Amino acid sequence: MDLLEFDGEPMYFDEPVTPEVDRLLVYASERYGEPAAEHSLLRAYFLEPDHLTVLVALYRYFYYRRCYREALITAERAIALAAARLKLPARWQDLSEADLGASVLVSMTLTRFLLLTLKGAGYLLLRLGEPVAALERFDKIAEIDTSDRLGIKELRVLAQGAVTEAAVARVGGNISFIGR
Repeated sequence: MDLLEFDGEPMYFDEPVTPEVDRLLVYASERYGEPAAEHSLLRAYFLEPDHLTVLVALYRYFYYRRCYREALITAERAIALAAARLKLPARWQDLSEADLGASVLVSMTLTRFLLLTLKGAGYLLLRLGEPVAALERFDKIAEIDTSDRLGIKELRVLAQGAVTEAAVARVGGNISFIGR
């Protein structure tokens, strides 16, 4: 399965939002960096919690404000919604290549969205100092995307290095030298 091959499918942002949510998203973009922007995005989320455009806007706001924990929560919500729409297992850990083979028949763009959001969640976990959880997500993507079309290889190397570094730091603190 080539995860870069898709033609003319609608994207998540092609799905219309209500006029009120549209106004809230525009308002938030015009006031980026102000508390009013976040309030506007949260209101949009309460009005349309299952709309991926709203979730992506909220995710980007949190990410660029370096609110990585909030961005992670938002990404996990988007993963769950995409999986439900694609009739995939609710837990990303249970995804298989066969599942994704069936999901591309529903929507290749939504399948890619799910995998790229899972990749983003892993990256956020690296930023949050949780390399084991990040590596779990990267490994799942690598298991499914065996030709590395989504570019996960370098992130896996980073996460593996961080896991090793953390393990060495834990063990290093417990080593005592004989003869001291």
